Amino acid sequence: MTVRLITRASFRRESSIERDPRGRRRTLALVNNMPDGAFDATERQYLELIEEGARGYGVDVRRYTMVGVPRGAETSRRIRGDYLSFHDIYLNPPDFLVVTGSNPIEPVIQNEPYWADLAELVAWARESVPSTLLSCLSAHAALTVFDGIERIRLLEKCTGVFPQTVDLGQPLTNGLESEILLPHSRWNSVPRVDLERVGYQVVIHSEVTGWSVASREEGGHQVVLVQGHPEYDPWSLVREYRRDAGRYVRHERDDPPFLPYHCSSREDWGLLESLQYEITHGERDPVLVDTFPFDEVGARAPWPWRSTAIQFFANWLTNVGLGED
Repeated sequence: MTVRLITRASFRRESSIERDPRGRRRTLALVNNMPDGAFDATERQYLELIEEGARGYGVDVRRYTMVGVPRGAETSRRIRGDYLSFHDIYLNPPDFLVVTGSNPIEPVIQNEPYWADLAELVAWARESVPSTLLSCLSAHAALTVFDGIERIRLLEKCTGVFPQTVDLGQPLTNGLESEILLPHSRWNSVPRVDLERVGYQVVIHSEVTGWSVASREEGGHQVVLVQGHPEYDPWSLVREYRRDAGRYVRHERDDPPFLPYHCSSREDWGLLESLQYEITHGERDPVLVDTFPFDEVGARAPWPWRSTAIQFFANWLTNVGLGED
C-alpha cells in the first residue's frame, strides 16, 4: 500500500510505522482547514495527488484540522472518528506537511478565529519539518508570520483556469511544460515583488493571476507556497460557483457571484453565462439555481491540469528525498 491513513490508535502504536521494501515509510501530515462543504472533497483531492506523486513509495498520512474552524455536527463526527487531535502534530514531526487553505472570514488575516494555531503551526514547521506545502490562505499566513507581508484584497475574485509560465530546470518544475494551466480561486493576493524581496523563488507565474508557486529554503527546511489550486477536480470551480450563486439568490449574501473563467466545456459555457446574466440582471430567483444542471456541467468539465498536478506533487515529494533509501 502506497498511502496509509493513520488513525488515533495507530498513531500511538510504535509498530504502526512499518518498513517499505525500498526504504522506510515517510510520514505526511495533512491539516485540512476547509469549511464543511469542501472538507471531504479537499481531503480526497490531496490524498489522490499524494498517492500518485509518491510513485509507489510508502507514505503514512496523518490528518488534522484546526479547532477554530467552524464545524457542523456531521463533519465534527467525522473528524472525531478519522482525524488526530491537532496538538498531536507536535509530538512527532512529519517528513512532509500540507496545510490547506480555508474560507477567509475576516478582512485582516490575524483576526481569523484559528489565527493563533495557524501562526504557531507554520512557525514550528519552518524549524521542524523538512518540507512544508502551504495553500492559499495558509501561504498568505506564512508570509505574514515569517516576513511581515500582508495580503492584499483584490477588486474582484480571481477564479477560473488560467495559463501559467513555468521556470523550467527547478526541482519543483522538473518534467513540466513551459506553459501550463492551473485553477485559481481567491479574494486575496501578495505581489510577486514582495516574495522575491524576502528570498522566495517564484517557479510558476501568470501575468493575469500573479504567482502560483514559490519556494524558499532555510537551514535545510523548505517552504513551498501555492496560491493556485492544482489539487482541484475538474468540477471544483463549477461547484464553488453553484454555492456562491445559491447564496446570492437566497439573499444570504449581497455580492453577486463571479463566474470562473474556463470552468466548463465549450458547449456548457454559454449556459453558465446565461445563468449568470439572469441572476445578476433579473430576479434573484432561487429556482434558476436549483433547476440548473450543475452536476451534468461539472461532469463534462475538462481537466487539463491533472498531469501537471501529479508531476508537481511527485517533484515535491522527491525533492526532499522520498526515494533515497
